[in-house]
Parts: sequence; structure tokens; C-alpha cells
Amino acid sequence: MSTAQETRIEDHFNNWPNVKGFDTDYEEKTPVELDVEGQIPAYAAGVLYRTGPGKYKVDTVHGDTFRVSHWFDGFSETHRFQLIAPDTTHPSMRVFYNSRFSTDGLIERVRQTGQLGKLSFGQKRDPCKTIYQKVQSEFEPAEPRTPTNLNVGVTLSVNMPGLDVSSINGAGDRWDTSSGIKTLHAKTDYNIFKQLDPQTLEPVALTTQQNLHPDLDGPETASHARSDPKTGDVFNYNLAIKPSPTYRIFRISASTGETTILATFPATPAYLHSLLLTEDYVILCVWNAHLSVPDLENTSFVDAIKPFDPSTPTIWYIIDRKDNKGLVATYQSPPFFSFHTINSWQEPSTTDQTQTDIIAELVTFPNLDFMHKLYYENLLSDSPHAKSLVEARRTSTSTSTITRFRLPSIPSSALNTTTTPTSSPLPAILESSRCKSLSPELPTMNPNYVTRKHRYTYCVADRGESTLFDSIMKLDNETHETLLWAHHAQSPGEPIFVANPDGEDEDDGVLLSVVLDGMSGKSYLLCLDARGLVELGRARVNGPVAFGFHGQHVPVRGIPTGDY
Repeated sequence: MSTAQETRIEDHFNNWPNVKGFDTDYEEKTPVELDVEGQIPAYAAGVLYRTGPGKYKVDTVHGDTFRVSHWFDGFSETHRFQLIAPDTTHPSMRVFYNSRFSTDGLIERVRQTGQLGKLSFGQKRDPCKTIYQKVQSEFEPAEPRTPTNLNVGVTLSVNMPGLDVSSINGAGDRWDTSSGIKTLHAKTDYNIFKQLDPQTLEPVALTTQQNLHPDLDGPETASHARSDPKTGDVFNYNLAIKPSPTYRIFRISASTGETTILATFPATPAYLHSLLLTEDYVILCVWNAHLSVPDLENTSFVDAIKPFDPSTPTIWYIIDRKDNKGLVATYQSPPFFSFHTINSWQEPSTTDQTQTDIIAELVTFPNLDFMHKLYYENLLSDSPHAKSLVEARRTSTSTSTITRFRLPSIPSSALNTTTTPTSSPLPAILESSRCKSLSPELPTMNPNYVTRKHRYTYCVADRGESTLFDSIMKLDNETHETLLWAHHAQSPGEPIFVANPDGEDEDDGVLLSVVLDGMSGKSYLLCLDARGLVELGRARVNGPVAFGFHGQHVPVRGIPTGDY
């Protein structure tokens, strides 16, 4: 690294206060109107939901302070931005904001006990306390699960099929559904759904995938389910650990609410945050985040993930979703780790036009280092670890890329899906790997292009000037050019694409991102033109919105059909 680069990092880092983005008690339980600057297009009207960790510290009754270790275990908070289109009385877009922690019961338990509980992603534990608590738990009744004492807040689903209000808690239409929003569910990679009031964001009820189908009793699933953009049918997997690791791929019908298991097969258990969908297939990619089953009961989830093995290939499972053929093929590729898939689609094979290839795009990492860097001690800009982490990241091999694979010539016949597949995996082809210098994450795209070839991918990016993300990027997959939106001390969140309903081009729309202004310590909702990443408007929040994970935009013209 050159002296000039070191000076730039030092200068930016010292002036990038991000602590409030990771630890905030800020809530607005009653909607407040925000000051709007610029012009947000009328077609962006609707509701933008956001979720993710809020604060990570709790003062206990014993006089000490409990600190969550890993960012993924921060206490979940949900945010709601209501964008109201201009009318005769208000000539420009109005924006209202409300937010709520959905973990009040968990926070109170931590306040009383100083303990987070058994179910955590990466909480570091005192070995002595762990042994004691394991013995103690044998003699104490398990604490009942309630909507406020479980931490569920990675992704959000609007009107999730199969999980209507009345089937869960008999509440019926307890809120105004004139917007078309009947239910709102928070999800995570554990088999549980948390129902929230779509307006107040109050936690209402808990349920699991077994409410969808009795065989979906495994503990693991993907936070990011996938939806057919035409039918609204939702696809996901369920991983049962005992008596032996077994994956079940299932579909929830949007029209009937019925759940059908499409394939059942044994495979290496792994932490799989997302999956892929094409017009005819579900693709489950078992990348190299393999789980040590015995450790799952004795340690945090991240510590139960085995060390990355560069000698073990990644395995892809192709499941038919149209003709009930079950598992039709397996492929293998060089090893990698991923959180987020982007899109996949089918093309005529490059070698035989009568055959079909699958193209899959996702954000990949060469190892598991990034997951381990998401501990708060590494993320907080005032932490002694943070500066060295940022400097090392620019020269390390752990930065991410936008990667495309080709799975050639999908077989038409089914494999035996009740035992281990006997056929050897076919080779997957690595077609491209781009944007390593920007280390992209939280990818999004125009949802109208799901399951068909897309040109543009949007992400947050890391240029090395923050401990997390410091810019928004757009990749043109045809020209390979990238555009950036970046301003000093501005930390953006996931950019949500809102399509112009009257537009014809793929990038005719806007991006909505919640940005923390590190200088003021407050956040704002940013609206960018998706073509050139030029700011169109912003709505200022009177406090910090904690760095979150994912969101969902519900246009005023209709409910989205996607679950991503």
C-alpha cells in the first residue's frame, strides 16, 4: 500500500464516526413526518420496510453492561417509511417514519440476567459460564417463546402465502388493510417467522415452517426465500439435522396457500442464507460453510461452522419445479462462500441448442473471513481493532466479487431423491468474477427481471474508507462498467430498486437507501436515479437508523410478488 493510500485511509477513517450506526436506542413508535429535500418521483409512493440489528448494549440490574458480540445478534428493530404521493394539497412527496424494537422481552431478559440465551449466531461465551448454564438448564424449565423474546429480523415478507393472520393467531383483520398489506413477517435463517403489525410494527405472533407442512421440522432455512415473479409462489429449503442431515425443497402456492415438498435428499449440512430460482428449477447451492452438527448444541452458530476447506468443491443441486421430477442434477464448482444470490435464468446451451444451461449470479467470497470480521469489536470506528481491519481488508483475499457460473446441459431425467445421489456431479463453469476492488454486498436488481437475464446489479460497496460500507455501486453486466454514489462519512444501506411502472428500460427507476450521516449522527432516506446514481431527493430522519440488513418496498399501485 502506498503512502498516499495510507494517508487517505487514515484521513477518512478518523473522520468517519459510525458508532451510532451500530448502537442506537432511537425509536419513533408514532409516525412522524420527515423533512424532504429535492423531488422523489410519485411512482415511489408506497411503504418501505427495513429491518436489522439496532442496539447491541444493555445496562443490567447488576450494574454492568452486557454487549452483544456479533453484528448478526444485535437486537432487532423494524423501520417503516410511508411515502405519500403528491396531490392537490401537497405538491411534492411526503414521507412519514416510524420504528420499533421487536425484542423488548429479550432486552429485558438480558437486563435481568446479563445473558443473551442459547439461540445466537456468534455470541462469545465464557467457558465457565457455558458449562454451568448447560448443567443448570437440565433442571430449569425452558422459557416459553413469545414474539418479543426471540431475535428475528433479517428479511421481511409482505403477505407471505400460507401465513395469513387468522391461521396464526385468530386475530383477523386487526389493522387497516386498505393498502393491500395484510401481513408482515420477519424472517431469519432459523425456522421461525415473527408476525408484525404492518403499521405499528408491534410483534404479534410466532410460527414455524411446520405450520406450512408437518415435514418441515428442521431448524435451518434461508432468510431469503425466492418467488416466482408471475405467480407469487414462494420457494425455500428446510434443513433437518437429525437423525441425519436432510434437505427438503418446498413450494408455497400463492393462490391456495398449500405447501408442496418438491425434493428430499441428504447432503452436507451448511449455512445457506439464500437460494436461486429459474423458470423451471430451484437451485440450492451448498457452498463451503459446512456445519459441525455436534457443535450446534454447545456453541454459537458461527463457531459451529467448520473452517473453510479450499480442497472441497461447492455442490449445486438442481430441483425441477414444474413437472414433479424432483432432484434432476448436481454440479460442482471451485469452493467459495456466499451470503447472497442475485439471480439465475435459463439459456440454450452454448454447445447444443437443444439443451438448456442455467446461468447463476451471486456475490462470492474466497473464504469465511468476512463472517468473522462482523464482530462489533471490528466494526466500531472507535474500536482499536477497526482501523487495522480496514487497512488489512484492502490487501486481503477476503474481499467479495460478483460472480457468474454456468451450469451446462441440465439433464431432463430425475435422480433418486430418497438416497444419496449416485451420479457424479457435473462440472459448473466459472464465467466471470468482477468488482473485487469494491467488495460488493447486499445485491439487488430490478425485481421484474427475476428468473430472466438481467443487465444491471446494484450493491453497497466497500472502498476501504469505513468499517462496513461506504458507497452504492451499479454494475453493467454488458459493458462491465461501474458507477458509484459516494460521499465522505455517508454510510448507505441496501439499495432497494423501485421500477418506474411506465418505463421500458431495465434501469428506469429509483434506488431507495437508508444512509447514516456520520458527521451529524442522523440518518436519511436517499432516493437515487437508478440510471446514473444521481441524487433526486432525501427525507431526513431526526435520529440514527441503525445499519440494517434488508428491506421490502410495497408500491402504492400494488403488492410486490417477490420474496427475496
